[in-house]
Amino acid sequence: MRKPKQQSGFTLIEIAIVLVIIGLLLGGVLKGQELINSAKVKNFAQDFKTVPLYIYGYQDKYRALPGDDKVAATHLASAIASASVTLLAPTGTTLGDGALNGNYNSEAATDETLAFWQQVRLAGLAAGPTDFGDATKISASVPKNADGGRIGIQSNGSVTPGAPIAGMTGSYFVCSDGIQGKFVLQLDTTMDDGNPATGSMRAIPSAPAYAGTAIAPVTLPGGANPIVDGSTYTVCLAL
Repeated sequence: MRKPKQQSGFTLIEIAIVLVIIGLLLGGVLKGQELINSAKVKNFAQDFKTVPLYIYGYQDKYRALPGDDKVAATHLASAIASASVTLLAPTGTTLGDGALNGNYNSEAATDETLAFWQQVRLAGLAAGPTDFGDATKISASVPKNADGGRIGIQSNGSVTPGAPIAGMTGSYFVCSDGIQGKFVLQLDTTMDDGNPATGSMRAIPSAPAYAGTAIAPVTLPGGANPIVDGSTYTVCLAL
């Protein structure tokens, strides 16, 4: 008489081992993503910390505000000649008044906020292209953050355009655009009070794009205009 054919399969021990391996792999993936996110937040924070250093470094070197330097051609003559570039010449502004005219995200050759970046680079304070000769070169040369959003600085007070976010006070504002909502709260917690609607760091939706008019800041989750993980925001820090 034939013996019944035994069915093959996994034992409980084998299944348990597989589940443990899967758990370890998932844990590694999640931990890796957490490290990536943490690195991005640190990168964003470093941008905000670095821009003031450009101001202090330039002022210490030339006794002038980068972008607003009325004798920048003299101060940067050797660097301009070495790089074979044309220095931006902001027009319709008052050079030397200690203010930066223009929006933080300006790509207009006539704005001091764009000239700021060319001058700090020619001064050897910041890395990046120094040739802002035409619209294409400007677009490729303006500074961007880890997510590809624009980074910039602008003035407050009587200078156009003033504060980018309603309720903010300060002499200058450093702004970084295109930051995902999931990073906004982490960034604000790292650098300020953890609330993107208060303090020296605040956030506004990336759309509509900032064009010179102050926009009301977003509130914490649960508010009338909450931070959404999948949306992008412009984050500004008052100096």
